[in-house]
Amino acid sequence: MSEKKADPANEVGLPKLSSNTIWMLSLGFLGVQMAFTLQSSQMSRIFQTIGADPNNLGWFFILPPLAGLIVQPIVGYYSDRTWAPKLGGRRLPYLILGTVVAAIVMFLLPNSGSLGFGYGSFAALLFGAITVAFLDLSSNVAMQPFKMMVGDMVNDDQKSYAYGIQSFLSNTGAVIAAIFPFVLTAFGLANTAKKGVVPQSVIWSFYLGAIILVISTVITIMRVKEYDPKTYAMYHGISEDANKTGGNWLTLLKKAPKVFWTVTLVQFFCWMAFQYLWTYSAGAISVNVWNTADASSAGYQAAGNWYGVLAAVQSIAAVVWSYVLAKVPNNHHKLGYSASLILGAIGFLSVFFIHDQYLLIISFVLVGMAWASMNTYPLTLITNALSGEHMGTYLGLFNGSICLPQIVASLASFALFPLFGNSQPNMFLLGGIIMVIGAVSVGFIKETYKA
Repeated sequence: MSEKKADPANEVGLPKLSSNTIWMLSLGFLGVQMAFTLQSSQMSRIFQTIGADPNNLGWFFILPPLAGLIVQPIVGYYSDRTWAPKLGGRRLPYLILGTVVAAIVMFLLPNSGSLGFGYGSFAALLFGAITVAFLDLSSNVAMQPFKMMVGDMVNDDQKSYAYGIQSFLSNTGAVIAAIFPFVLTAFGLANTAKKGVVPQSVIWSFYLGAIILVISTVITIMRVKEYDPKTYAMYHGISEDANKTGGNWLTLLKKAPKVFWTVTLVQFFCWMAFQYLWTYSAGAISVNVWNTADASSAGYQAAGNWYGVLAAVQSIAAVVWSYVLAKVPNNHHKLGYSASLILGAIGFLSVFFIHDQYLLIISFVLVGMAWASMNTYPLTLITNALSGEHMGTYLGLFNGSICLPQIVASLASFALFPLFGNSQPNMFLLGGIIMVIGAVSVGFIKETYKA
């Protein structure tokens, strides 16, 4: 990796990196996103299969964002202060730890119903809840270093490209993970099992995801060399001690640029809506298309597979739409952001009305467009407004804009689910309304550039 000095005639700045280096900075994101996608697309299916009441799903979906809310600021805070050259540098040691734990948990979670606890038993649900919490905790530890390394090492001119690569790898991993159960079923693995047991198609999807996570992360670790503290300070125009002091979270939040809070407002509505999509998709599709709410039925398991395909459609649409958004001029970012969220809202609302599995493809294409904007604009807007001081801590704190709305959505579901008729399809009406509010709130954003 190039270590060339900044031109003294210009402002101190990060050097231009080769495309290969930028790809290597984010390659492990492929595996990390597979872990997240398997969790989000199959978690509802797993818990309903082992006996969870749909009205209680919110309890299980609180655990992942709660883990992220706690872990990511901690990873950011300590990695800002870490330098362990034998383990790769500042961010990579945390990547190694997160990957190892995530891979282990991915072998445990889908076996929640295969350990003899009994259908719907407290022990089975508790085991599933604990493994989900650890999977999300470790995945967050593994994911955050990739976001931070882009902020650490990529200059402003290449940052959109770098986050675009990250978005591409993220959505590619999501596509692969989402279609695993469908493909494995096509290759002959059982997609049904005895009552309370997760099918082999799902179990092996998690096994393969864990293997790819390890391989992609190892390649990143072997190919990336982070900047040492002196070089990092020089490129960012700060002192070597800048990240060692003044890292109080409340103080940093008080000093955060205004765009930090306005983007957080948009994020609140977007991620609240998507929490309901992940929680209720399998059940909603099963009721609307296969006309069953019985989680042990072949129809429900077929709906679970089809939701995996639709999640892949969503990710493919997000990749394509990301290229469209990349062409949007800087002075029209807000238009691209809000328009994408409106399209996503239409996708949410349409799920309630559609009873044909193939027409749902259109719904999830529209949802994917919103997903693309949610993964393209926020990090770019935030990192452009930050200096190199406490970059990791700020990005960890900003993750609260992702985690808190998911927690709020899950807690609110205990009142809203009965209010909406104890109907999983009805929750998509609510999600669509929330997405519209998010699109409107984009108008409060005003972009700033620290450089």
